Amino acid sequence: MNRIPVTVLGATGVVGQRFVRRLLNHPMFEVVCIAASDRSAGKRYRDACEWRLDGEPYGGLGDQVLVPSDPAEALSPIVFSALDNAPAREIEPAFARAGGHVFSNAASFRMDPDVPLLVPEVNPGHLALLDSQRSRRDWKGSILTNPNCTTTVLVMALAPLHEAFGVETVIMTSMQAVSGAGYPGVPSLDILGNIIPYIGGEEGKVEIETGRLLGKVEGGLAVSDPMTVSALCYRAPVIDGHTESVSVRLRGNPTPDQVREALAAWKPLPQRLGLPSAPEVPIRIHVAENRPQVRRDVEMDGGMSVHVGRIRPCNVLGIKFSLLGHNTERGAAGGSVLNAELAVAQDFVS
Repeated sequence: MNRIPVTVLGATGVVGQRFVRRLLNHPMFEVVCIAASDRSAGKRYRDACEWRLDGEPYGGLGDQVLVPSDPAEALSPIVFSALDNAPAREIEPAFARAGGHVFSNAASFRMDPDVPLLVPEVNPGHLALLDSQRSRRDWKGSILTNPNCTTTVLVMALAPLHEAFGVETVIMTSMQAVSGAGYPGVPSLDILGNIIPYIGGEEGKVEIETGRLLGKVEGGLAVSDPMTVSALCYRAPVIDGHTESVSVRLRGNPTPDQVREALAAWKPLPQRLGLPSAPEVPIRIHVAENRPQVRRDVEMDGGMSVHVGRIRPCNVLGIKFSLLGHNTERGAAGGSVLNAELAVAQDFVS
């Protein structure tokens, strides 16, 4: 197939760089426009920012000139947005009105009832919101969002359990990597040898987004599942990878072995379709008592799988387990790219 031209908004930041790196030699997409703020527009990519990732610097596009984040200058059929929330609120709808399909990492439109909040393995049916969105807003294009990185990791483990048994109550405590705060992130003297028991707005996002992702579409709008979710979010001295301690009440009170079997048997739509960014095994189950671990496991499968270990009885809710996922790949750039792959494969975007 001919590769679809794409634009990357916010390409100078770390998430934007992850988009560019992940799209290098992508079988479905080709980066044709790299957009940035007015202060960077007109510069070569290599001159506008410092490359902060492994792999080929600037994704081989170091000499490409950055253009303004304006659809008159940077419109492509698919637009990947690594913009911060404030500029995303203005810029992303401009691209959608002009006919671009915006795959956003920002939180600006996540909870709008006609905007898909998508994890492809979890709720692919929510792509149907795009038809309603275009009709309601009179847009040629659309906006589709991925959730908060912590929520993404959590719902990847909850979705097969919700399908097999039904999730009623969740208590989740996260230990989150410093990369989740962007670059340069948390000051070293604040985080080294320390745990910070507060990440602004994070707990509320997890509690609201989880039910939305595990809910359904009715009348062209998203309807959240009524499950109860309680979250505690901590910043930990880890570079990449969010670890989560999860306790869950499931209908029917399944045993740990039944839970393990449900997780292992899960083969959702992106894996059945063989999408390029979908890990062959979406949930990797660990049997060793001291796994999963960030340093040993989080980069597996290009950071796109999640890891579950220590599945055991919980005296309060019934089941508890340890969970790990890559916040800046599965929870950010990689998640958005997989969203676009699914939208194209399902003929919602062309």
